[in-house]
Amino acid sequence: MDLVALEEIRRVKYRYLRCLDLKLWDEMAGTLTVDARARYGTPSYGEPLNFEGREAILGFFRNAVGPGVTTVHVAGHPEIEIDGDSAQGTWLMHDKVIVPEHRVMIEGAAFYDDTYRRVDGAWLLASTQYDRLYESMVSLDDQPSFKLTANRWAEARK
Repeated sequence: MDLVALEEIRRVKYRYLRCLDLKLWDEMAGTLTVDARARYGTPSYGEPLNFEGREAILGFFRNAVGPGVTTVHVAGHPEIEIDGDSAQGTWLMHDKVIVPEHRVMIEGAAFYDDTYRRVDGAWLLASTQYDRLYESMVSLDDQPSFKLTANRWAEARK
């Protein structure tokens, strides 16, 4: 197995998730092929969300996960198969989404099913998708003691 490629693929997935949580959209663009596809199967939106192309994926995140939304995504247990300049990966993901404006907190887990392609020597996500294993939602009104004591984007909204 090509251990260098394996590590580069891990790093691009971790960077994708870090950029999502830190809202680093320009850097996140560097993790996706131009023709990347995404499918996010989440009950919060009803039908699965499907996007064709890097700009469509980034546009969704810019609008849906703006400064008022705090997210944390953790992925692990990767199973990665490399075949030349393409690869397939499966990742367990756990996430939490806090949206104070709508007084809601969402938590869930899924297995990502990704494909990767080496483009000009760099591994990039060519497709990513998941269907939730579970998703839970709670109203912050039902959690009277809930207090968001840190939010790095609070100043950006003022």
